[in-house]
Amino acid sequence: MLRWIVFDYGEVISRRIRALPEMAALLETDAAEFEKAYWADRRDYDAGASDTEYWRAVAGRLGREVDDSLVQRLTSVDVDGWMSTEPDSLALLEDLHRRGVPLALLSNASTTFARAGESKPWARFFQHLLFSGDLRVTKPDPEIWRILLDTLGAKPSECLFFDDRAENIEGAREAGLHAELWSSASRARTVIQEQLAA
Repeated sequence: MLRWIVFDYGEVISRRIRALPEMAALLETDAAEFEKAYWADRRDYDAGASDTEYWRAVAGRLGREVDDSLVQRLTSVDVDGWMSTEPDSLALLEDLHRRGVPLALLSNASTTFARAGESKPWARFFQHLLFSGDLRVTKPDPEIWRILLDTLGAKPSECLFFDDRAENIEGAREAGLHAELWSSASRARTVIQEQLAA
Protein backbone atom coordinates (compact mmCIF):
# COMPACT_ATOMS: atom_id res chain seq x y z
CA MET A 1 0.00 0.00 0.00
CA LEU A 2 1.27 3.47 -0.91
CA ARG A 3 2.18 5.53 2.18
CA TRP A 4 4.43 8.30 0.88
CA ILE A 5 4.69 10.46 -2.22
CA VAL A 6 8.16 11.90 -2.76
CA PHE A 7 8.90 14.79 -5.11
CA ASP A 8 12.04 16.18 -6.65
CA TYR A 9 12.24 19.99 -6.69
CA GLY A 10 14.08 21.30 -9.76
CA GLU A 11 11.92 21.32 -12.90
CA VAL A 12 9.19 19.44 -11.01
CA ILE A 13 8.05 21.99 -8.46
CA SER A 14 10.23 24.75 -9.90
CA ARG A 15 10.63 26.05 -13.40
CA ARG A 16 13.97 25.62 -15.15
CA ILE A 17 16.35 28.34 -14.06
CA ARG A 18 16.39 31.39 -16.34
CA ALA A 19 19.11 33.32 -14.52
CA LEU A 20 22.10 31.75 -16.30
CA PRO A 21 22.66 34.77 -18.60
CA GLU A 22 22.69 37.08 -15.58
CA MET A 23 25.31 34.94 -13.85
CA ALA A 24 27.34 34.76 -17.06
CA ALA A 25 27.30 38.55 -17.19
CA LEU A 26 28.55 38.74 -13.61
CA LEU A 27 31.53 36.64 -14.69
CA GLU A 28 31.87 38.64 -17.91
CA THR A 29 31.75 35.51 -20.04
CA ASP A 30 29.77 33.98 -22.89
CA ALA A 31 26.37 32.62 -21.82
CA ALA A 32 26.77 29.28 -23.64
CA GLU A 33 30.22 28.69 -22.19
CA PHE A 34 28.98 29.67 -18.76
CA GLU A 35 26.14 27.14 -18.91
CA LYS A 36 28.61 24.33 -19.62
CA ALA A 37 30.76 25.38 -16.66
CA TYR A 38 27.70 25.86 -14.44
CA TRP A 39 26.63 22.24 -14.83
CA ALA A 40 30.09 20.63 -14.97
CA ASP A 41 30.73 20.80 -11.21
CA ARG A 42 27.12 20.93 -10.05
CA ARG A 43 27.11 17.40 -8.67
CA ASP A 44 29.92 18.26 -6.25
CA TYR A 45 28.03 21.38 -5.15
CA ASP A 46 24.88 19.36 -4.59
CA ALA A 47 26.93 16.83 -2.61
CA GLY A 48 27.98 19.42 -0.06
CA ALA A 49 30.74 21.56 -1.59
CA SER A 50 30.66 25.14 -0.32
CA ASP A 51 29.47 28.11 -2.35
CA THR A 52 33.06 29.31 -2.63
CA GLU A 53 34.37 25.92 -3.78
CA TYR A 54 31.68 25.67 -6.41
CA TRP A 55 32.01 29.15 -7.87
CA ARG A 56 35.80 28.96 -7.90
CA ALA A 57 35.48 25.74 -9.91
CA VAL A 58 33.01 27.35 -12.34
CA ALA A 59 35.15 30.46 -12.71
CA GLY A 60 38.29 28.39 -13.17
CA ARG A 61 36.77 26.58 -16.14
CA LEU A 62 36.14 29.98 -17.70
CA GLY A 63 39.55 31.45 -16.93
CA ARG A 64 38.06 33.82 -14.37
CA GLU A 65 38.55 34.49 -10.67
CA VAL A 66 36.00 35.23 -7.97
CA ASP A 67 36.29 37.04 -4.66
CA ASP A 68 33.98 36.65 -1.68
CA SER A 69 31.70 39.45 -2.83
CA LEU A 70 31.21 37.93 -6.28
CA VAL A 71 30.65 34.46 -4.78
CA GLN A 72 27.89 35.92 -2.62
CA ARG A 73 26.29 37.68 -5.58
CA LEU A 74 26.43 34.62 -7.84
CA THR A 75 24.99 32.43 -5.10
CA SER A 76 22.13 34.84 -4.48
CA VAL A 77 21.20 35.04 -8.17
CA ASP A 78 21.48 31.25 -8.49
CA VAL A 79 19.26 30.48 -5.49
CA ASP A 80 16.68 33.10 -6.48
CA GLY A 81 16.70 31.71 -10.01
CA TRP A 82 15.53 28.32 -8.79
CA MET A 83 12.70 29.78 -6.68
CA SER A 84 10.30 30.33 -9.59
CA THR A 85 7.65 27.63 -9.13
CA GLU A 86 5.09 25.97 -11.39
CA PRO A 87 1.52 26.90 -10.34
CA ASP A 88 0.11 23.52 -11.41
CA SER A 89 2.70 21.70 -9.31
CA LEU A 90 1.93 23.84 -6.27
CA ALA A 91 -1.79 23.22 -6.74
CA LEU A 92 -1.13 19.47 -6.78
CA LEU A 93 0.95 19.66 -3.61
CA GLU A 94 -1.66 21.77 -1.84
CA ASP A 95 -4.42 19.36 -2.84
CA LEU A 96 -2.48 16.32 -1.61
CA HIS A 97 -1.58 18.10 1.61
CA ARG A 98 -5.21 19.06 2.21
CA ARG A 99 -6.21 15.42 1.71
CA GLY A 100 -3.68 14.32 4.32
CA VAL A 101 -1.40 12.45 1.91
CA PRO A 102 2.10 12.25 3.46
CA LEU A 103 4.62 14.10 1.26
CA ALA A 104 8.40 14.30 1.23
CA LEU A 105 10.91 16.22 -0.86
CA LEU A 106 14.18 14.71 -2.10
CA SER A 107 16.23 17.22 -4.04
CA ASN A 108 19.76 17.43 -5.36
CA ALA A 109 20.55 20.91 -4.05
CA SER A 110 23.22 22.82 -2.20
CA THR A 111 23.02 23.50 1.51
CA THR A 112 22.55 27.20 0.72
CA PHE A 113 19.52 26.44 -1.41
CA ALA A 114 18.24 24.08 1.27
CA ARG A 115 18.22 26.81 3.92
CA ALA A 116 16.45 29.21 1.55
CA GLY A 117 13.95 26.59 0.41
CA GLU A 118 12.95 25.68 3.95
CA SER A 119 11.53 29.18 4.41
CA LYS A 120 9.35 29.16 1.29
CA PRO A 121 5.56 28.66 1.45
CA TRP A 122 5.73 25.36 -0.46
CA ALA A 123 7.89 23.80 2.27
CA ARG A 124 4.86 23.51 4.56
CA PHE A 125 3.34 20.85 2.30
CA PHE A 126 6.09 18.37 3.19
CA GLN A 127 6.59 16.34 6.33
CA HIS A 128 10.23 15.83 5.38
CA LEU A 129 12.62 17.97 3.31
CA LEU A 130 15.77 16.13 2.26
CA PHE A 131 18.49 18.00 0.37
CA SER A 132 21.55 16.26 -1.02
CA GLY A 133 23.90 18.98 0.21
CA ASP A 134 22.92 18.16 3.78
CA LEU A 135 23.10 14.42 3.16
CA ARG A 136 26.47 14.61 1.36
CA VAL A 137 25.19 12.24 -1.29
CA THR A 138 23.23 12.87 -4.49
CA LYS A 139 20.62 11.04 -6.50
CA PRO A 140 20.86 8.46 -7.96
CA ASP A 141 23.50 7.06 -5.57
CA PRO A 142 22.03 3.96 -3.85
CA GLU A 143 22.85 5.44 -0.43
CA ILE A 144 20.38 8.27 -0.86
CA TRP A 145 17.42 5.90 -1.17
CA ARG A 146 18.44 4.16 2.06
CA ILE A 147 18.57 7.54 3.81
CA LEU A 148 15.18 8.47 2.39
CA LEU A 149 13.54 5.23 3.50
CA ASP A 150 15.11 5.40 6.95
CA THR A 151 13.85 8.97 7.34
CA LEU A 152 10.34 8.04 6.27
CA GLY A 153 10.30 4.76 8.19
CA ALA A 154 8.93 3.16 5.06
CA LYS A 155 9.47 0.19 2.79
CA PRO A 156 10.45 0.92 -0.83
CA SER A 157 7.11 -0.41 -2.09
CA GLU A 158 5.28 2.14 0.08
CA CYS A 159 6.80 5.12 -1.76
CA LEU A 160 6.00 6.80 -5.07
CA PHE A 161 8.75 9.07 -6.38
CA PHE A 162 8.59 11.76 -9.09
CA ASP A 163 11.68 13.22 -10.77
CA ASP A 164 12.44 14.87 -14.11
CA ARG A 165 15.67 12.93 -14.69
CA ALA A 166 15.57 9.39 -16.08
CA GLU A 167 18.73 8.34 -14.21
CA ASN A 168 17.07 9.20 -10.89
CA ILE A 169 13.93 7.29 -11.79
CA GLU A 170 16.03 4.27 -12.71
CA GLY A 171 17.92 4.52 -9.43
CA ALA A 172 14.72 4.74 -7.41
CA ARG A 173 13.24 1.74 -9.19
CA GLU A 174 16.41 -0.27 -8.60
CA ALA A 175 15.98 0.53 -4.90
CA GLY A 176 12.43 -0.85 -5.06
CA LEU A 177 10.44 2.39 -5.08
CA HIS A 178 7.56 3.12 -7.40
CA ALA A 179 8.94 5.90 -9.59
CA GLU A 180 7.59 7.95 -12.48
CA LEU A 181 9.36 10.36 -14.80
CA TRP A 182 7.82 13.79 -14.35
CA SER A 183 6.06 15.27 -17.37
CA SER A 184 3.31 17.41 -15.87
CA ALA A 185 1.23 17.89 -12.76
CA SER A 186 -1.84 16.60 -14.55
CA ARG A 187 -0.08 13.37 -15.48
CA ALA A 188 1.16 13.04 -11.89
CA ARG A 189 -2.42 13.39 -10.62
CA THR A 190 -3.46 10.43 -12.77
CA VAL A 191 -0.55 8.28 -11.58
CA ILE A 192 -1.22 9.16 -7.94
CA GLN A 193 -4.94 8.35 -8.21
CA GLU A 194 -4.11 4.99 -9.77
CA GLN A 195 -1.56 4.19 -7.05
CA LEU A 196 -3.77 5.27 -4.18
CA ALA A 197 -6.63 3.19 -5.56
CA ALA A 198 -4.49 0.06 -5.94
